[in-house]
Amino acid sequence: MQGLFRLDDEAWTVIEPLLPKNRPGARRADDRRVINGILHVLRPG
Repeated sequence: MQGLFRLDDEAWTVIEPLLPKNRPGARRADDRRVINGILHVLRPG
């Protein structure tokens, strides 16, 4: 699984506290995977 994530652990520790937790509604997907997907789509080229 190493190398699948665009965000390294240091960057993730900065971002993770900013994400909402324990909200009512549908089950959340893996936040790190979703953010990495967004970065992949926005990546130039």
